[in-house]
Amino acid sequence: MRNSRRSGVDPFIVMDVMEAARAAEAAGREIIHMEVGQPGTPAPEGARAALAASMGQDAMGYTVALGLPELRTRIARLYGDWYGVDLDPGRVVVTSGSSGAFILAFTALFDTGARVGIGAPGYPSYRQILRALDLTPVDIPTEQSARYQPVAGDIAAHDLDGLLVASPANPTGTMLDHMALSALIGAAQDAGAAFISDEIYHGIEYDRRAVTALEISDEVYVINSFSKYFSMTGWRVGWMVVPEDHVRVVERLAQNLFICPPHASQVAALAAMDCHEELQANMDVYRVNRQMMLDGLPGAGFDRIAPPDGAFYVYADVRHLTDDSRAFAAEILDKAGVAVTPGLDFDPDRGAGTLRFSYARSTADIAEGLTRLKAFMAQRS
Repeated sequence: MRNSRRSGVDPFIVMDVMEAARAAEAAGREIIHMEVGQPGTPAPEGARAALAASMGQDAMGYTVALGLPELRTRIARLYGDWYGVDLDPGRVVVTSGSSGAFILAFTALFDTGARVGIGAPGYPSYRQILRALDLTPVDIPTEQSARYQPVAGDIAAHDLDGLLVASPANPTGTMLDHMALSALIGAAQDAGAAFISDEIYHGIEYDRRAVTALEISDEVYVINSFSKYFSMTGWRVGWMVVPEDHVRVVERLAQNLFICPPHASQVAALAAMDCHEELQANMDVYRVNRQMMLDGLPGAGFDRIAPPDGAFYVYADVRHLTDDSRAFAAEILDKAGVAVTPGLDFDPDRGAGTLRFSYARSTADIAEGLTRLKAFMAQRS
């Protein structure tokens, strides 16, 4: 039986690394996980307790396609609490993770063949989802001088129908300030291009708060998730904020593509939003881990890094060490027992010379991983 041309997407390399790490653990090895972008903590205790209580009283059937009204209202309140934005809950769409939001956004905004710009390095699934929908991903090479983010001139230079940016970004952890984000949104609107802001790492910031695109314009799509700050990766629940006149368009798509987001996950997500103390305790761990990485990676030989403003990643230039980041990551896993992600996942053209290190796990794991990396690099040299 034939496969479609659209199905010919590239693998998500970090998932392959995870599988190699799992196989090593199954063989009896202890692996330190610096590859995967997920918190080492479970969903907040209050979220799990709320779901347990609800399951005794509720059949957990379908919700409406846009999500539980009380969750949409609580998400809208978050924008007031975090950013001072007065958001109509009617513009909030609860989704099956941020991945479901990307599918809805790309389908609602773009026709076949549309050119959608994404920064490189950037989250690899943007590119693959666009390809699977018969859209054209346009990689925009970004530079350290621009904090590895697109700049306003890129929109006209690449003749884009849309631009997707992430701040804090994966894999670099860099953020756009208000001026830079405003310039991008303004350039997109001047060019008649749609603007999508991936904000799934909001809440995980260190020296300054991230800026939401909703502080600048209502004519944007904003995507977020409960996976990162709220520590709910496997629950597959996220959200999207769209312009008022796009709500019904997205609702019709959501009804047919997903029916609704997982009911149980929505119940837990609603409770998670009020688990402030536990979530801030997770942030305390990330702050310690981040500083350990910034102090420890250079001592292990990884000294060409983009200091992260947010998220829980360090992106390192390793061109002085290898011209094959995938082979280098495999060597690190084999000899040091540390799983890291090759940059090829994030930048097909330049990623052979970069690695991403995640510090989302426990502080003890990060300390052990750095010790192993230092010993490995000393033996390698």
